[in-house]
Amino acid sequence: MIPFILRRLVESIPVLILASLLVFGILHLVPGDPIDAMLGSATFGIGSPEQRAQLTAQITAELGLGDPLPVQYVRWLGNVLHGDLGQSYIRHEAVGRLIADRLPSTLELAGAAMLLSVVLGIGLGIVAALRRGTALDGAVMLLSLGGVSIPSFAFAMLLILLFSVTLGLFPATGSGSLDRLVLPALVLGYEGTGLIARLTRASLLEVMGLEYIRTARAKGLAPRIVVGRHAMRNALVPIVTIVGLQVGRLLAGSVIVETVFARQGIGQLAIDAILAKDYPVVQGVILLTASGYVIANLLVDVSYGFLNPRIRAA
Repeated sequence: MIPFILRRLVESIPVLILASLLVFGILHLVPGDPIDAMLGSATFGIGSPEQRAQLTAQITAELGLGDPLPVQYVRWLGNVLHGDLGQSYIRHEAVGRLIADRLPSTLELAGAAMLLSVVLGIGLGIVAALRRGTALDGAVMLLSLGGVSIPSFAFAMLLILLFSVTLGLFPATGSGSLDRLVLPALVLGYEGTGLIARLTRASLLEVMGLEYIRTARAKGLAPRIVVGRHAMRNALVPIVTIVGLQVGRLLAGSVIVETVFARQGIGQLAIDAILAKDYPVVQGVILLTASGYVIANLLVDVSYGFLNPRIRAA
């Protein structure tokens, strides 16, 4: 198992480099100049055009923005390998510190949404599979269909209108308390709940039709043992895959949710940095998100061996 993990970690390095290279290139293709954003945020009433041109040249030289793009990328990559994500052009703070300050809020939101998705998704999927063809099955499938089809920003607006404006049960914006976490977690976790519920139902129905399940039933085992001990173990393999993908999606999908609910997480930080052309901050956030995907996929692959010994042997 250790050689497998080490091999996967080595294989993830080109993925992270490619992701950072794509983001670096796309950022520089977007119209706009980070110098203009820096001057607008750091100076007030620059005098003559000559003074502005002189200041622009000074900033460009200090940050190396006049160098060719390959040189800029290699310099940034070398700093990252030494643990330095650079400094924000606008905030004039270390990118690592900015991300570290915002990351707890995003992890709190992503963790609550993941817990909601897994618990409700698997539970509803099992109920739908065991009550196949009934009204309960139809209700679960209808509920899950909404999760995979309703845009998160639209669902967020509906929840704010109902629970914040009309009923006054939860605050609509902000972070830092449990009541401010409920609505964002519902929005972010609803899509995952729908996906996991549908996949759990389909996977469990497929496994329940296999020969060894009929044998277990013929032995007179209780239904809860047949489902919980025999069927769910194999049915969980594809479910674990989608759960692993949800980890990365929650980090990336928090951008919209944090913007709507005004939560100060890395999603909101990324939006502000993109609008201000703050290259180091955007690259740092994307690198973190890509690393989240890689680690989640690695954990999924490792978990296969514990769920199914035949996969571990292979």
